[in-house]
Amino acid sequence: MKKIIALILCLTVCAVCFAGCGNSPDPGENTPKVLKVATNVAFPPYEYYENEKAVGIDIEIVQAICDKLGYTMELSDMEFGSIITAVATGKVDLGFGAITITEERAKSVHFTTSYSTGIQSIIVKEDSPITGVDDLAAEGIKIGVQQDTTGDIYATDQFGEDHMARFNKGADAVQALVTGKIDCVIIDNSPAETFVAQNQGLKILPTAYAEEAYGFEMSYDNEALYNEVNGALEALIADGTVQSIIDKYINAN
Repeated sequence: MKKIIALILCLTVCAVCFAGCGNSPDPGENTPKVLKVATNVAFPPYEYYENEKAVGIDIEIVQAICDKLGYTMELSDMEFGSIITAVATGKVDLGFGAITITEERAKSVHFTTSYSTGIQSIIVKEDSPITGVDDLAAEGIKIGVQQDTTGDIYATDQFGEDHMARFNKGADAVQALVTGKIDCVIIDNSPAETFVAQNQGLKILPTAYAEEAYGFEMSYDNEALYNEVNGALEALIADGTVQSIIDKYINAN
């Protein structure tokens, strides 16, 4: 008799447990989806701080992607040269910063569809004897660049290490130009226009140094996430959202 009562009690407890399990939500059901992203928030108008908030073209486009896919964006601000490593090693899901799509970079990261194009421009003082690209090869000329950008890569290849002066931020390179420590700055045209507007006595040479296409960086190790994000980006390009974001910032400058 005692064995029968014990068995009934055991079955009752099990039934209650199973009933409770059946009514419990999936632990992962309400877990928010997070997209970890990284950039160097010092490259206006693509990414910069306004009232301590990160804003800009890239920020808004990535936020639009997150909104479309139901992700929360988690942003890390780091040195430009660290972004590709953070993406390739899986520290973050996506890297951006008006990053030019190149074959060399594509060996380490998977680029999305290009969302914007740009040119590398040369900033000089208004009274500078430098009038074109060829003048940068003259002896003693110091070229300021943001380290690890395509401006750095292209100019180093063309003019050599002796001509280079590298800075962590484009703004630091421009300040060195203003104070006479260097002779020019090679940087993307949109930031160049912003920096020239902010600093009297500077101008942009009329001849572009290089033309390039921008893309977002992602890891080759997560093809599903890449397809999801790239698909959302292509949809936002097709419906005009991306262009409207670009126009909002470029026209303002």
